[in-house]
Amino acid sequence: MSAVASLRRIGLPRLIVHVSVLLICILWMIPTIGIFVTSFREAGQIASSGWWTAFTGAAETSAARLGDPSTARQDGPNYVISGSVFDDQGAGPNGSVQAYGTRVAAPTEFAAGEEADLGDGEKLIVNDDGSYTYTKNGPFDDKRGKRVYLSVTQPPSFTLDNYRTVLTAQGIGQSFVNSLTVAIPATIIPILISAFAAYALSWMHFPGRTIIIAVVVGLIVVPLQMSLIPLLTMYNNIGAFFGVPSRSYVGIWLAHAAFGMPLAIYLLRNYIAGLPKEVIESARVDGASDFEIFVKIVLPLSFPALASFAIFQFLWTWNDLLVAMVLLGTGKDQLVLTGALNALLGSMGGKWEILTASAFISILVPIIVFFALQRYLVRGLLAGSVKGG
Repeated sequence: MSAVASLRRIGLPRLIVHVSVLLICILWMIPTIGIFVTSFREAGQIASSGWWTAFTGAAETSAARLGDPSTARQDGPNYVISGSVFDDQGAGPNGSVQAYGTRVAAPTEFAAGEEADLGDGEKLIVNDDGSYTYTKNGPFDDKRGKRVYLSVTQPPSFTLDNYRTVLTAQGIGQSFVNSLTVAIPATIIPILISAFAAYALSWMHFPGRTIIIAVVVGLIVVPLQMSLIPLLTMYNNIGAFFGVPSRSYVGIWLAHAAFGMPLAIYLLRNYIAGLPKEVIESARVDGASDFEIFVKIVLPLSFPALASFAIFQFLWTWNDLLVAMVLLGTGKDQLVLTGALNALLGSMGGKWEILTASAFISILVPIIVFFALQRYLVRGLLAGSVKGG
């Protein structure tokens, strides 16, 4: 009865909602955790086991060859070969043998420490530390050492070599800097322009204001791909007229700002229009100009909406590939991080340790930005969605 009473007091629907949200968050986090763990693992461990075994050790199947028969020593009527299976390069030097076998079809036929009767008077024991004793009741006939198959548990092992390779040999470091050079100004510029426009459309009265608001809302639904060719043509013509290089950071900053401003103006205008009217009017009565009201009152109060748009704009420009390739180019010095990773997929599609390290580098900055501003995200979006004038 106490459990039922507790459920009633908490509210079963609310409990279901909380559990569902928790499960969704866990499902979203699993791939990110997998990429993070895999990026620190060695290539052999990635190929042989999943990332979830990284902290407990994973079993790998390998092969080793026992000592040369010429090294056998006689022990009474028997001949004995002893040594360690880890002396052979086929097995890891730091592993622990869990099972072994003499046939490729049954590599785990015998448990470590268990004596295997191989017939013809041959017996073999492989211990968990890799040491073995191979005996026969007569001279060994093989010219080469006997091959055995092992199930070896490797201890957890992590390395920073993947990140060193990515940031140095693969040129990702330069692309990382290029992406920051594109994303930061392309986030700041539309915020500055849109904030002024949003204030004007909210608190300043002039002819055509309603039409401008309608046009801004309509521009939100215009596909980016539809305007790329006209934009590139105009961009090249203006560049040729003024003698400006056709591929530059200024061009891509302006392009990203233009694509992001309709949403920014709409979001900020709805938020600013919902600010207390009394505060604005009191400032005007005290003789404050529109610029002073905007800088000293509106901007500080609008920080949640500004942060909300900053998250969206930064994530969009950081993950962009199409606009960067069209307006910035694909040269090694201009290639952004998404372009470099795309090229890396073609050249190193099988090297998961390199790809996961690259992927985590690409998502690291957006994660930092999101968690730094996420407390303002919901507040800014909700305020902008229910308030307007």
